[in-house]
Amino acid sequence: MRKFIITLLLCISNICLAQQICTNGICVTEFNANFNEINEVAWLAKLTDCETGRIDITTDSKWASDYKIVVVPTLVIFKDGEEVKRFQANIMMQMEATRKDVQDAINELIMERF
Repeated sequence: MRKFIITLLLCISNICLAQQICTNGICVTEFNANFNEINEVAWLAKLTDCETGRIDITTDSKWASDYKIVVVPTLVIFKDGEEVKRFQANIMMQMEATRKDVQDAINELIMERF
């Protein structure tokens, strides 16, 4: 019974962790894998008017399953916890979307508020 409770608590914390990706405002999350670090999105932290984060899907495959990540890296823009836009890498696992492309998407979300 104790093991079940511990497992249940871990599952609950994983759910909470998944919800913490972005529950308020706009954030951009890069889903990548440790074997593809060479193709990480170097300009991610330079995006403005949003929070940013990175998730290594090889650490916990639940992330890939929950967010339907089929190629890495994948950038997902969340607004108040909901996915609103996605940018995926090409077949060579390189992000083709530019910083400007992603920033334009963020700016559009901001302008929708007005």
